[in-house]
Amino acid sequence: MSVDDTLLETLNIRKHPDMVVYQENPLNLGASPELVRQSFITPEVHFFVRNHGTVPQVNIYNYRLSVTGMVRSPLKLSLPELQSEFSPSTVIATLQCAGHRRNELAAIRPIPGELPWSADAIGNAIWRGVPLRDVLKVAGIEAGAQHIAFTGLDEIDKDTEPFGFGGSIPLEKALESEVLLAYEMNGEPLPRLHGFPLRIVVPGYIGARSVKWLANINVQEQPSTNYFQQKAYRLFPPHVQAEEADWEQGTMLADLPLNSVICQPREGEILRAGPTAINGYAITGKGSLVERVELSLDEGVTWKEASIQPRSHSWAWRFWKATLDLHPGQYQIIIRTWDSSGHTQPVDTKQIWNWKGYLNHAWHRVSVSVH
Repeated sequence: MSVDDTLLETLNIRKHPDMVVYQENPLNLGASPELVRQSFITPEVHFFVRNHGTVPQVNIYNYRLSVTGMVRSPLKLSLPELQSEFSPSTVIATLQCAGHRRNELAAIRPIPGELPWSADAIGNAIWRGVPLRDVLKVAGIEAGAQHIAFTGLDEIDKDTEPFGFGGSIPLEKALESEVLLAYEMNGEPLPRLHGFPLRIVVPGYIGARSVKWLANINVQEQPSTNYFQQKAYRLFPPHVQAEEADWEQGTMLADLPLNSVICQPREGEILRAGPTAINGYAITGKGSLVERVELSLDEGVTWKEASIQPRSHSWAWRFWKATLDLHPGQYQIIIRTWDSSGHTQPVDTKQIWNWKGYLNHAWHRVSVSVH
């Protein structure tokens, strides 16, 4: 698929030629697993793009971030004020779309109306900005507040008046040091496509909670009433179909699950017999750490442990690698990961199929031919 170069120029976007265009309007781009695995820090040109509406052109001179709701002192801050009045902080964090690896679920049963993401809706970056909790401290949180809601400057039209993308996180998470009001990505001002001039970055949560083009922070008692908190990003069990779904019963998505992906070799690749390099990444969400990565060539009867890159950043993915001695034949390489709490991944995508295609973290499988 290709995207109109004029559109990219208009948005001032640098796009790697190997990026996959899932949708042009709104613009949604993914990078192949082998492309994102090239470097621990994902360059902007390889970083996936998930949009639900317009990519706004923000006038930095007129831009103000408002902090409202259950606060003692409502705030209205320009970007220079935010940068000069609060101490900066940096976090290296991996963002992943909730629809990551949706294509594997869609292979079981169709998932209409959703983008067929492969293992490409993920990226790891250096985010610099102001801890959200520092701004909330100045605003003063009133008793009874339990959630922090965010609204962006983009415009989404869903048979109603246009509205900005939004979502919320629990107050407990918002007060953690890793949650940033980010104005830089990989040492540069936040690119327009990734939320210029300001976005929230919520490490360990689905990417939808890291709202871009941030306009408002609202301190409130209940979760956000925005469509993308109340309906779009909800998880249902496999037996529930779209036609019978009770939105109130769906689980609001938050923490990312333990997950791992084989980046090389690629699906369907033809390999030479002999020692073969296998590599990929593994991630966790809340609380636990990636402890062990294992590979199997016999449907999980036996496993070989991979070597994992030393842990250096709490909220970033971990690269792993292994060498398997492959003889001529057909193989399906399987990966599973364990965390420090003793949890592992589901065996089969059928166990976690859902009609929205969210949070596929079953064993990742890659089929190859060896000659």
